[in-house]
Amino acid sequence: MANVIQKIQLPTLVVSHNKTLAAQLCSEFRKFFPYNAVEYFVSYYDYYQPEAYIARTDTYIEKDSSINEEIDRLRLSATSSLLERKDVIIVASVSCIYGLGSPKDYKELVLKVNINEIFERDKILERLINIHYERNDIDFHRGCFRVRGDVIEIFPSYLEYAFRIELWGDEIEAISQIDPLTGKVIERRDKLIVYPAKHFVTTRDKLKSALLSIEEE
Repeated sequence: MANVIQKIQLPTLVVSHNKTLAAQLCSEFRKFFPYNAVEYFVSYYDYYQPEAYIARTDTYIEKDSSINEEIDRLRLSATSSLLERKDVIIVASVSCIYGLGSPKDYKELVLKVNINEIFERDKILERLINIHYERNDIDFHRGCFRVRGDVIEIFPSYLEYAFRIELWGDEIEAISQIDPLTGKVIERRDKLIVYPAKHFVTTRDKLKSALLSIEEE
C-alpha cells in the first residue's frame, strides 16, 4: 500500500474498520512517510448512549456522550492539512463517510493575515467569532483567542501551538508562532491562515437565506 501511495502522489484516504487498527496503520505510515502529513480521523466519542425508550418498564433513557478532545483536534488537523498540502495521507475509520458540512464553506471561512497588511483589529476579532472561536482572556485553550491591547493571540483548534498577531494601529506589524503555555516565540511568520474551530460552519448568506425560509414557513 505504501508503494502505491508513493507512486500516485495524490492525497490518500485509508479506511480501517476500527479505531485500534486505524491508530496502528497511522503510526506505521508516519514511519514510511516522515515528511508527509499523515493524519488520523476517527469518531471523537469516547462514549455514546443514544436516547431510548423501554416500553415494558416505561423508562426513558436520555442521550449521553463524551467527546475526546485530542481526537477532535486530530480530526480538525486532518481537514486543515487537506486544504494546505497535497502530500496528505488520512487514516480513518468508517466515521469518515459521514458528512461534515460544505468543504467550500469551510475553505471560504478562514482568517488570512499577512505582514504589513491593513486589517482592523475589530474586524479580525469579528472574523474569529464567525468561525467559532471564543474569546477567553484568562483560560487560553484550544479554540480560543485572547486580546491584550493591540496584541491578539489565537490557539487554533487543530494545533498544539498558538499564534500572536501584533498590530500597529490597523497594520499587521508582526506574526509569531508561540508556546501557548509560556508565550515564548517559537518562530516569526510572514502570513497566517486560521481555519474554523469546528467542522460545521456556514456562510452569512446561507444563514440569511435559511432564516428567511423559516420566517416564510
